Amino acid sequence: MPGRARSRLPLSERVRALACVALVAGLAGAAVETSGALDGLERETLKARFDLRGADTPDDIVVVAIDAKTFDVLQRQWPFPRSVHGRAVRRLHAAGAREIVYDVQFTEPTTPREDLALFEAVRAAGGAVLATSETDGRGRTNVLGGDANLRRVNARAAASDLHNDGAGAVTHFPRAQGGLKSMAVVTAERAGRSVPAAAFDGGDVWIDYRGPPGTVRTISFSDVVQGGFAPGLVRGRTVVVGASAPTLRDVHATPVGGGELMAGAEVQANAIWTAMHGAPLRSATPAVELLLIALLALVAPLLGLRFPALVAGLFTPLVAAVFLVGAQIAFDGGLIVHVVPPLFGLVTGVVGTIAWSQLAESRARHAVARDNELLEERVRDRTRELRQTQVEILQRLGVAVEWRDAETGLHIERIGNFCEQLARAVGMAPADAELLRQASALHDVGKVGIPDHILTKPGPLDPHEWATMKTHATIGASILSGSSSALVQLSETIALTHHEHWDGRGYPRGLRGEQIPLAGRICAICDVFDALLSARPYKDPWPIDETIAEIRRLSGTQFDPGLVEAFLPLARDLHRAWFPPDADEHGPREAAQARALTTR
Repeated sequence: MPGRARSRLPLSERVRALACVALVAGLAGAAVETSGALDGLERETLKARFDLRGADTPDDIVVVAIDAKTFDVLQRQWPFPRSVHGRAVRRLHAAGAREIVYDVQFTEPTTPREDLALFEAVRAAGGAVLATSETDGRGRTNVLGGDANLRRVNARAAASDLHNDGAGAVTHFPRAQGGLKSMAVVTAERAGRSVPAAAFDGGDVWIDYRGPPGTVRTISFSDVVQGGFAPGLVRGRTVVVGASAPTLRDVHATPVGGGELMAGAEVQANAIWTAMHGAPLRSATPAVELLLIALLALVAPLLGLRFPALVAGLFTPLVAAVFLVGAQIAFDGGLIVHVVPPLFGLVTGVVGTIAWSQLAESRARHAVARDNELLEERVRDRTRELRQTQVEILQRLGVAVEWRDAETGLHIERIGNFCEQLARAVGMAPADAELLRQASALHDVGKVGIPDHILTKPGPLDPHEWATMKTHATIGASILSGSSSALVQLSETIALTHHEHWDGRGYPRGLRGEQIPLAGRICAICDVFDALLSARPYKDPWPIDETIAEIRRLSGTQFDPGLVEAFLPLARDLHRAWFPPDADEHGPREAAQARALTTR
């Protein structure tokens, strides 16, 4: 029994050893941090933090979605004429939209009339932010005919490309692409809330998603075009117009909402909200990340100086839970800290501390090995004694039940022996066959619930009495149900199924064939065999030849034919071993008694 002896190494040696463990654990965590080996797992923790934070619908931004409803209502093919977009711009401006952000690209000319309709609508609205994924590399575009045209209507082009992370999810937005500022940055600048360049450390900023898909308020594009929306929904708000219909394929994986994809317009709306609120979600600095790794790597070695290694192992989940709660609190406050590398350092420290502890205690364990062996032997003896006591209790309970039915303990012993012999004959493992022998003692335990006038009646039972008698199978199973003991569980199975028939005409469930558990099928044959050879209030014992003939007759109807074939060669030896020589010397029996006997 390892762990009884405590290490007696000098304190200085223990400090040196555990300091090495802490160093290795810290280096392991740092390696995970710098190599990105577990970045996939880290991304999953980020999703969990977004989910735990929950949804918070923003009040200053709305999405106008070109959705499936839009196509049904407008009955137009994509791309829509630019005059339709112009109509939407005019409706939004008239409703008091603070800023219109169009996540639809207008770089190629169509017809002069259509292009001019959109151009004039943007002019009337006082400008807009227009998306594009095409630049000349220096920030110049062909949106609405070029940058000069945009300046004439106070509009600005903005980069709309969204880039996936290693897991295929959109988590950041850039400051600029191809020399052109991103939609989020341009929109924030037009609102007078520009994001400081320092926030784009590494080139991009975390998108502070407000919640899963659908969190940002959404209006159907068709409702806007037809004027069927409440102006208060957009008044004083930034409005992002873009596709959400699945056929337009502008949907993206994000760290929110599980596996549900988010429309590109809503992703842009979340990025714009982030930029307009000063990019509140930031990553912790590398120094903070390394400090967390070092602190968690020290936990187990420090505990190992004072407590057994097992305590360090048990304390680890608590430390991990506290750290995860702290990481969630930090996330809710706008700080993203990595959790996988510090936890990796923590676990490495625990494993190292336990490994060192085992090595350090090996000498002490040798000193108490003999005592441990003696103690373990006593435990084994006690276990065997408890097992034997359990078996004895079951047997005595079975005997007590049989006494009500004018039987003795020999019936229990015979049934158990017959079952074990038959189980071995059909290839059951010796240990399983022995368990079956012990479990069969309670095959009729349900008879404790049968009235005496029925149980001991010397003649045939009437239909009402027979119906009552048949309930002893379910009563027995109910008495034995719910146990965690394999022995009692097998006893329950036998009590419930040993009166089922191979042809499905038995009780209580009418099981047939191999639907009946093997233990129940074995006990069924052995129970009838013993009953035929035994004297009962309603019958004399049968001779062995007639008993064998009856068992053979019932093969394929009441009994499993394969088990019958295995049992019959054993029958005469079992009879000689368990019944006195004069067991066959009794008077005749009536056929009606025999029929009742095989199912009672």
